[in-house]
Parts: sequence; structure tokens; C-alpha cells
Amino acid sequence: IAKEVAKLLEMKAQLGEDEGKHKFVLKTPKGTRDYGPKQMAIRERAFSAIISCFKRHGAEVIDTPVFELKETLTGKYGEDSKLIYDLKDQGGELLSLRYDLTVPFARYLAMNKITNIKRYHIAKVYRRDNPAMTRGRYREFYQCDFDIAGQFDPMIPDAECLKIVHEILSDLQLGDFVIKVNDRRILDGMFAVCGVPDSKFRTICSSVDKLDKVPWEEVRSEMVGEKGLSPEAADHIGEYVQLHGGLELIERLLQDPKLSQNKLAKEGLGDMKLLFEYLTLFGITGKISFDLSLARGLDYYTGVIFEAVLLQQENEHVEEPVSVGSVAGGGRYDGLVGMFDPKGRKVPCVGVSIGIERIFSILEQKLEASEEKIRTTETQVLVASAQKKLLEERLKLISELWDAGIKAEMLYKKNPKLLNQLQYCEDTGIPLVAIVGEQELKDGVVKLRIVATREEVSVRRESLVEEIRIRTSPC
Repeated sequence: IAKEVAKLLEMKAQLGEDEGKHKFVLKTPKGTRDYGPKQMAIRERAFSAIISCFKRHGAEVIDTPVFELKETLTGKYGEDSKLIYDLKDQGGELLSLRYDLTVPFARYLAMNKITNIKRYHIAKVYRRDNPAMTRGRYREFYQCDFDIAGQFDPMIPDAECLKIVHEILSDLQLGDFVIKVNDRRILDGMFAVCGVPDSKFRTICSSVDKLDKVPWEEVRSEMVGEKGLSPEAADHIGEYVQLHGGLELIERLLQDPKLSQNKLAKEGLGDMKLLFEYLTLFGITGKISFDLSLARGLDYYTGVIFEAVLLQQENEHVEEPVSVGSVAGGGRYDGLVGMFDPKGRKVPCVGVSIGIERIFSILEQKLEASEEKIRTTETQVLVASAQKKLLEERLKLISELWDAGIKAEMLYKKNPKLLNQLQYCEDTGIPLVAIVGEQELKDGVVKLRIVATREEVSVRRESLVEEIRIRTSPC
């Protein structure tokens, strides 16, 4: 027995040694990515443009947990529900990772009995999707949502949401875009007059939603072949969903013998007309298209729906034009909060979600093409020394600058060469160097060097903070 035990112990020891040499598979999970300093600099630039727009429109900010009770999310996303990530929980609660920020928002309103709020929320959401990373489609990604909840006169908040999309896309300079607008009631009315049975409304809706990606023939054959719709009904739908335009199209449809007889479609068209009047006052109708093929697959929309699409990127550096499709979407969802409220109290809501990941993809490609150097820090000044044995003086000076709120760095060497310190500024884009030397210390000054022009000025120690602020403040 002792012999066998010794043998087993020897084998165990060998296994133990191998355990230490375990090779890790170094990759991020499918559909996710790391963001290095460069990508984060681009990301922060985009976020700050979006947040300042949301704040300009008077929004407050909230946050909610990254996972919700599974039942909170179930049944809210139509055919996309299969993309929800479920979690195992030791405590016996069935949980799922949030799929978007809208359903958690509705839960938050119902739970806290809030009937009136204008909020934005920027956070990560999760989808068990087949990722297409090149098109900015991931399993973990950020959403930037802006929503207006409350009982207001029709189409005023809806028009503001569209104005926000217009402002953000113009501000980010992504290229030409169009915002497609439709209304769930017009769609439902159209399906009714075309002879679609009630039970098939949602599934036919998700087929129509594919029209921006595939031709009408394919959508028609899906409706008839897979979803069992009669060919006549499909052809009827085809006559409508290929229409798009502006006020004149709305007027024409209001006169349409079939649609004008349908209560839902008539209501939707009336509101659409009002919406276009407000958008005209905002001066943005040039970028808005009333598009009857826009369906947006989510089950919770009840009224106006919209989607912003980037048109082909003109970019001479890239062989293939980048067409990333939809970069923002949203709409009105008046019934969602009521689903959670114990008394079924409704809180009308309208909101927009900015497709920030797709926007990052485009901004990254644009920057690569332009070869513009991106700064990954905000350092205003490097504290440097011209001679040896001045580490203490550098530490004293950098501490003064930090305490005054100046963004400053120094090299972590006792006696760095001046040339290396200047080269570091060139490499990282630091605009100024504060040089301490023996003579400067005697004279109570600091030599301030402007990296771009190599010009040097002597500045009194007590005026240094002010001088750095002036020279680094945006003009």
C-alpha cells in the first residue's frame, strides 16, 4: 500500500507542476472588445457631445441595475426575446441581463410611482446575438437613452426627441443622414385594410422591418411562404410600404379611400401631420422622411416610431464606403409603464436611443483615415529639469501645480536628460514644459517652453499657474 501511495503522490506532484504551466486563452468573449486609450479618447469625445445635448434639453440622469428579474424583461421585445441573456442566481431569483434601457426605465417609473420625468441614461446592455463586430454589432454595448415621460399635448415631446437626434448627428459630423419617421397606428391600420389578421400584425411587422436591408420581393416571400399571409394581402401592403415623403404624402394618405376609413390609421396620420408642422418650426424637415416601411421590431411601441440612418460615407481614403445603417432609433410607448403598475396606471413616454457603438466604429475609421494624432491624456504641462539633482524641486513644483488643479506629469527618473523629457512631450502631445534649473531657482522663476513653437519664456513662480491656464485654455 505504501508503495502505491508513494506512486500516486508522485503522479499528483507531476500534475501539480503542470497546473502551474496552464496556458490561458487570451481573448475577449465573442461579441465583446477591449477599448484601449485611443478608443477611449474617441468614446469620451462622443459621450461628451451627447451628454451636453441631453443636458441642454433639461434632462436628469438615472442608473439601474445591470440585471433585472427575468419576468420584468419577458414578453417586451417580440421576436427578439430569444436574445435575452439569462443568469443563474443562488438566491432563487430568476434574473436576466438587461436587453435595453427602456424596460428598466418603465419598471423604475412604476416602482417609484413617477408620472413625470425627462431623463437620460447611458449604460451597457447585453444581447445574446450573433455578433457582427465590423458593423458595430456586439453582445455587450453601450446605449445612450433620452426619454420624456408624462401626460403632455400631442407631438411636442416627440418633436423634441427628433430635434435631439438631429443635433447629435450634426454635432458629431458623421456625414449625411436621414431620420425616417412612421407611426405604429398607421402600420396597424394599413395591415387591417390590407387584410392581415390581427394575430399576424406583430409578425408581419417584423418582416416589414427588414425592408431597409432586403428587397421587397424577399420580404413578400417571407410573409407569404413562412408566415402564411395571403398573396393579395402582401401585394396590398407592398403598395403602401414602398412610399416615403413629407407633408404632401401625409395629406395624400389622409385622402386615401381605404386608410381614411380606418380609425387607427387616421389618428396616426393626424398626429404625423402635427409632428411635421413642429419639425418645420424647428427647421429640420430637410433631414426627415415619413417612411411607411419603417416598423421597428419592438413590441412596446404604440405611436410615432423613428430611426436615423447614415447615408453612404464619402471617404476617399477607404476603398469600400462604410454604410453602418441605423445610428439612432426610438418612438412612443404609452403602455409599457402600465404593464408594471399594479393598478395599470399609464404613463405616456417617448424616447430615443443613440446607437453609440456604431457611431464609435465610424469615428474610429474616420480618424484612422485622416491620420490625425489623438491625445489620450489631458496633461497640460510636463515638469522637467535641465540639470541633475533637481528631483526634489520637480516634486515640489508638480505638487504645487496639482494642488492648483493643473494637469501635470513628470518623468519617474531622478536625473532625466532634458532631450528625453522634451521628446516625451512631442510623443504624447503635452503642449507645455515647465523647466526648473539652478539659475531659475535663484531668480524665483520657471522657464516655460511651448512645445509646438519651441519658444521659451521666464515666468515668476507665483504667476506660473495662471500662465499655464491662459496658454492651455481653449481659444
